[in-house]
Amino acid sequence: MSQNSELTVGQVSARSGVAVSALHFYEAKGLIRSRRTAGNQRRYSRDTLRRIAFIRVSQRVGIPLKTIQRALSALPDERTPNREDWARLSALWRSELDDRIRQLQRLRDGLTDCIGCGCLSLDRCALANPGDVLASQGPGSRLMVAPRRDCVQPCGDGDEDGREAEAVGA
Repeated sequence: MSQNSELTVGQVSARSGVAVSALHFYEAKGLIRSRRTAGNQRRYSRDTLRRIAFIRVSQRVGIPLKTIQRALSALPDERTPNREDWARLSALWRSELDDRIRQLQRLRDGLTDCIGCGCLSLDRCALANPGDVLASQGPGSRLMVAPRRDCVQPCGDGDEDGREAEAVGA
């Protein structure tokens, strides 16, 4: 590769809008790579900019860096993702994103009546947990944290006295 087609870490940072420290982190995690000059300075190929854009878009939609790294490492010769790669990967990630969307919708819909911590300190809590029946599922607010496959509608609908009916299947 011609040295004229390579970018310094500062140039990559300026062009991508990503901090130099983040570029070093991405490199340490195997998301991008550079070569070292005789003076031990990093040099990046120009296609690193597209790879960083792919990483940033993936992060923006909520894909964890570990998942992004696995996807990038599966590409032949560690090449930069192209349009077809993005279509294939986004199809694979669709189910995970759909689950997150459902979780965020539950959070949004319950936010008015509950702070989501499980403290039950509000007079009327849409996510009440009478008898602490959800404790067996783990710590924290289980109704907000993990999808509940046993609920036909969002769990937490109160009955006429403002308390939640017993959780289905609990």
